[in-house]
Amino acid sequence: MLRSVNSLDGFKVAAADGHIGKVKDFYFDDEAWVIRDVVVDSGTWLGGREVLISPHSIGTPDWSRLILPIALPKEQVKNSPSIDTHKPISRQYERSHLGYYGYPYYWGGARLWGVQNYPGTQLTGIGAEPDGVYQGYLRAPSDTPAAGDTHLRSCNAIKGYHVHATDGDIGHVQGFLADDSTWSIRYLILDTSNWWVGHEVLVSPEWIQDVSWANSTVTVSLNRHAIRYAPAYNGEGLLDRAEELRIYDHYGRYGYWQCPTSEAAVV
Repeated sequence: MLRSVNSLDGFKVAAADGHIGKVKDFYFDDEAWVIRDVVVDSGTWLGGREVLISPHSIGTPDWSRLILPIALPKEQVKNSPSIDTHKPISRQYERSHLGYYGYPYYWGGARLWGVQNYPGTQLTGIGAEPDGVYQGYLRAPSDTPAAGDTHLRSCNAIKGYHVHATDGDIGHVQGFLADDSTWSIRYLILDTSNWWVGHEVLVSPEWIQDVSWANSTVTVSLNRHAIRYAPAYNGEGLLDRAEELRIYDHYGRYGYWQCPTSEAAVV
């Protein structure tokens, strides 16, 4: 099921023995476009220290009570490796963080979460899929990135990035829609109102040609006409498969559920 990442902002995070803080941000890797960590502001509990929680630990959100449950005790979270979210997160830190919780690495495999498409199934084997099922997987995260080459990005930081089509500007990033089972980002929500009196539209990460992290810009392989007349996203309710199909049909592309790799035609 696809949900707006923004809708989880501010959720109370409930450990097995009490609340530990509130959801503040999400980190995704910019190769696979999969959310790897939830950033939790501990508030007064740990003096405002921020901690990272992997989707391996996360249960089903309680949407009525605005609670995100995690299968961890507070003491374990308290003693987790410290993180400075104002600095880039290195692969060395990720190894330390995942190792502390006993979780496998997500890089070095051919699937969304290493050898599986779902977080947690590497440990339990539940929900394993047959070989060849990639569900729109972009590319596997680097096993050994170059020194200083970090790939975890803040969802909050990319909001507001200007978006360029093949023939001009079209708006800015407003948010994201993610799969609540795989934690993969399926769409960027684009606000086109600063280009023309428009609306919000959805663009798949598969259609991104380039992201300039230094210049805060995203370039997509779509033209302005196609985006202007794309199906509008109203931000209400959940996106169903029929609505997704209309988006892909409009752009003349295969749905991520229809082919194992990106086989997009140029619009």
